[in-house]
Amino acid sequence: MANKGKPVIDRERCKGCLLCVRACPTKVLAADDAPNSWGYYPSKVVALEKCIACGNCYIMCPDVAITVYKE
Repeated sequence: MANKGKPVIDRERCKGCLLCVRACPTKVLAADDAPNSWGYYPSKVVALEKCIACGNCYIMCPDVAITVYKE
């Protein structure tokens, strides 16, 4: 059985560099349409069902704005 995960992004810590989007092998993340309070467009989860809890997004995030929970 494949791993399932749940990435959680802290919108206020995310500066919208989108390194996590590029690092995700299953395309779970994308840029948000709405800015955070700093004016940045953070990442958001767009396909939760595809998450395999690999942790690539967590590892790539320079702002430690992502936590991945295994289900």
